[in-house]
Amino acid sequence: MSADEVDPQAVDGAAKPRVVGGDVVVAVDIGGTKMAVGLMTMQGELIDRAQVPVDHGLKSEELFVVLAEAVDQQITRARQHHRMSPIAVGVGCAGPISIGAETVSPLNIFAWREFPLRQRLAATTSLPVYGELDAKALALAEGWLGAAVGKQNFLAMVVSTGIGGGVVLNGQLLDGATGNAGHVGHIIVEPNGRRCECGSQGCLEAEASGLAIAAITGRSPTEPTYEIMQRTGRLVGIGAASVCNLLDLDLVVVGGSVALGFAATFFNSAQAALDEHAKLSFARGARITPVRLADQGPLIGAGAVAVRGIHRGRRSAGVRVPMTQ
Repeated sequence: MSADEVDPQAVDGAAKPRVVGGDVVVAVDIGGTKMAVGLMTMQGELIDRAQVPVDHGLKSEELFVVLAEAVDQQITRARQHHRMSPIAVGVGCAGPISIGAETVSPLNIFAWREFPLRQRLAATTSLPVYGELDAKALALAEGWLGAAVGKQNFLAMVVSTGIGGGVVLNGQLLDGATGNAGHVGHIIVEPNGRRCECGSQGCLEAEASGLAIAAITGRSPTEPTYEIMQRTGRLVGIGAASVCNLLDLDLVVVGGSVALGFAATFFNSAQAALDEHAKLSFARGARITPVRLADQGPLIGAGAVAVRGIHRGRRSAGVRVPMTQ
């Protein structure tokens, strides 16, 4: 990925010294069932984190208060426990969102429809706030420190409560007209299939997300049958093949609680479906692989959004940004 995206000098697996003092960013990951908040150094080390459940019975302002309290607690820990200075907030949020997470309308958080998240967090923290779709944030993280290091073209997917994606093409994270590029969860994989929250039918999210699995099977996705793990992998592989065929990609990096929880059964089935449906010469041989950053990926991704925003702001102001920062 380009230097404009995230720090190109980070080395995955390098020994990380104990961090004492310095700057951190506050990372915020918002999904359909939980909101996580953490502290990340400018080198991508996650040094603290906590999470709170999404209470779907709360109204929009009440839900924001829960998030704001979690953010405030992490800022306090940064200053008092870690003796570090928070300098920005990075957000990865389920979509749709507007550019920069100025407003957010996650399909699985019914209380937030065009909720002014960026402005509210900026007012609460008195820090600059940068936002992206959660799966686009994950793409930044995996391209910086994870399974896609050194790759200029790849798809990152989150298969969890919902399903999202982020596409990196020629080293750049794709935005689209409204910042929502990468919504792979709304590729049709089962024509005339289940009704999706987006209003369509047969979307990947309506057939293979955690919420869909619970609705189809009547049981939690944490207690899947072998058949449902295979089916979920197959459908994700079909969706991934469509993107690889369309955009000339040879790598798909997948995270999220459903994908990682279903483990090898999911990934073997997904790879088989990808092999079956990616037959064009340039897409043949595309591989699907788990994220390398595991459950830290979403927060590191949110932190990477903040780091990218800081670097872009400094460049716009004419400040030279060291390549190792």
